[in-house]
Amino acid sequence: MAAEGPRDRKEYALTDEGLADLRHWLTETRPQRNTRSEILLRVFLLGVLTPEQARDYLTELIELSDQGYQSLRRLEESVDWDDNSLSVYGRIALEYGLRFNAMRSEWAEWAADQIT
Repeated sequence: MAAEGPRDRKEYALTDEGLADLRHWLTETRPQRNTRSEILLRVFLLGVLTPEQARDYLTELIELSDQGYQSLRRLEESVDWDDNSLSVYGRIALEYGLRFNAMRSEWAEWAADQIT
């Protein structure tokens, strides 16, 4: 642990060996592709339920996505952003989460409307 910040937040620092391993992982390995989504598998199989149950599942997905979005907005507002690389790339990653949750919520609303 490198330091303890406000609100008992712990800050950690990389060792030289850890930094070398991190750089190797980022540049020499490829991310594993997640080819399975339990959420989409469930959507694919919603036809075995009543239309009401299927819409209920999608409504829960909308709520989950909206909660994730709001949680990330609160995180965004709680961070003291600056111009260092952790802030720059942290904001980029956070933006992905915001956009993903917004898209999933919008898609689930659309999908619920498709069920007759």
